[in-house]
This record gives sequence, C-alpha cells and structure tokens, in this order.
Amino acid sequence: MSSRSTAACFRVPPVLIALAVVAACGRQQQPAASPRKYALEAADKQFWSLIPRETKLDTVATGFGFTEGPVWDSSGVLYVSDETINKIFRVHKNGTRESLIDLGDPDGNILDASHRLIDCASILRAIIAITPDGKYTTLADRFEGHRFNSPNDIIVGPDGAYYFTDPTLDLPKGTPQEIPFQGIYRLDASGGIRLLAKDMSQPNGLVFSPDGKHLYVDDSDRQNIMVYDVAPDGGISNGRHFGDEPGPKADGVPDGMKVDVAGNIYMTGPRGIWVWDEAGHHLGTIALPEQPANLNWGDPDYGTLYITAQTSVYRIRTATHGFYFHERATKI
Repeated sequence: MSSRSTAACFRVPPVLIALAVVAACGRQQQPAASPRKYALEAADKQFWSLIPRETKLDTVATGFGFTEGPVWDSSGVLYVSDETINKIFRVHKNGTRESLIDLGDPDGNILDASHRLIDCASILRAIIAITPDGKYTTLADRFEGHRFNSPNDIIVGPDGAYYFTDPTLDLPKGTPQEIPFQGIYRLDASGGIRLLAKDMSQPNGLVFSPDGKHLYVDDSDRQNIMVYDVAPDGGISNGRHFGDEPGPKADGVPDGMKVDVAGNIYMTGPRGIWVWDEAGHHLGTIALPEQPANLNWGDPDYGTLYITAQTSVYRIRTATHGFYFHERATKI
C-alpha cells in the first residue's frame, strides 16, 4: 500500500528544489551535434493522412529550461513542467505564462475531475495532486514501505485508475534506490499501489490503446517499446516487443507518447516524434528543431499536438484527433 498524506497541503521546501538541479543534470538529453530543423518525413503513405504535407509548426512559447509534461485544460491553458527552472507553468496560447508552483524537477502530468494537476514529482519521489493555488498533497510515495525511485509519467486507464512509470532517470545523485527495479504501477481510488511489471530497464512514457486492451510502454535505455495485454482488473501480462527507435542517444530517446482515435501512436524519439500504427509499423517522423520530451493533445477538438521540446513549446494541427478515456482523470 502507498503512503498517503493526511495533512492538508504543502509548499515545496527550498532544499528539495535545490536537489532538483542535481537530478536534472544527469537526466536531460543532450542537443544533437548537427543543426536541426522542422521536417515531415513519411515512411508510409498513411502518414500523410494523419499529418498533411502542408502542416506548419508553430512556436507557442520559448525561453524555458527543459520542458516536460504538457496538459491541455479546457480553459485554453496548457500546463507545462520545467525540470531545470523547477516550476510548473500555466502557458497561454499567446505565449504568456505564469507560475503555478515551485517544484523540484516536475515531470509528467494529468488533470483530475476536480481540476487538480496530478504530477510525477521526481525530487519528492511521489505522485502528488496540486491545487489551483499552488499547494500539493501526496497521493503515493511508497511501494511496500520503500520509496519510489523517481516517478516519470502518468496516465488514466480505462478503469479510471492512474498508471505510472518509476525509472531512476531523475533519482537525485547520492540518493539510495530503495526499490531494486524500475517498475510500472497502478494507483487506485483508495490509494492502493499495485506493481504491474518490472521487466524494463528505464520505463518512461505509456499509453493505452483506445479499446483499453493494450498498454504500450517505452524504455528510454533500451530505446524500444513494449506492449502488454490488459486484464479487466487492471493487471497486465504477455509483455512483448512492439518496436524500436534506434539512433544516437544524443539525438533523443523514447519518452512521452500519446494515441489517436484510430489507435496510432505518437512517441518522442530520435530527432522528433515517431508515428506508429497499432500493428507496429513506423509510419513517419515529425523532425523538430529541438528534441521533444513529451507531447499531448489539445484544443477543443483534440486535433492539435502540443509538444514540449527542451527550451520551447510547439504545436501542430493534425488531420486526426487525440483519444482519452476521460476528458480528465477521476479524483483519487
């Protein structure tokens, strides 16, 4: 079972923000050696039915440290984590931003039914809920009495529970690893934690297929993607290879991923965003001027991909629409 906070709310202690600098230094992908630019690179003609040839890349905002965890809010605001500035921002479509919380090394995010932002707080080694006034409560920080490594990305499953990855990518230097593996977990409405798998080296991004029957998880260390069968009780089994995203790690590794209504997968990887069909065929790549870490669907029709890429937030319109089991997660 998890350790769940019974206190009202907290603000992040400055010492934890300072520790985030140490963690972030070892985590971030280095810029590619050669100059980069935006390009659409089709490997299959189906790619053009999803990302039309005339699609333009827009810069929403820039001047960040290292962006992660984009989440679209129906009010027209995008929540963005900054792992080096150690804040979560509200970013408006005109590029203006405001700080929501000072938080050491924040990572992946989702919104719940009460409009709380649910964050993978790396330095806290926890899943936390953040209120609109910038305070937080801890939802889970331990498995079987041992502290998590550094929760990285989180999604909502077809059952309304939270599913998250716990690699060591953001474990602060000098901090002991209490769990001797890097796991995939399920957090239920009562605060219960269930270990789903521990067979990956550095599990990172994850997403469910639209029918809820498969869970895709990528591995930033092995640079591949696994797919698991999903049981009615939320368990996963039959983990198997789905695809690879090879290339120099300086060009980027598998990280965040999302799915569209047809089951196509959009995943960050070397040089940009790799687009896959549900059968594991690489359809093409959206090459970007900065290496992306994560992405999410936004705008009222979920037809825009918002992309967090190093110092900037970008967006592109697509010819498809993003898929979610809920517009927002149910409250835990």
